[in-house]
Amino acid sequence: MAREGLILRCESCKMENYITKKNKKLHPEKIEMKKYCSKCNKHTDHKEKK
Repeated sequence: MAREGLILRCESCKMENYITKKNKKLHPEKIEMKKYCSKCNKHTDHKEKK
């Protein structure tokens, strides 16, 4: 299947906060988005884990 699960990690504290899915055939690049981090207590950049 083309759609696979991935984990988003906070860039500030490196905590793994979110689980999501994406189509790796259509979007092979890593995702980066602003999400809320409960450890940092603010919105930070979250990137796809390796």
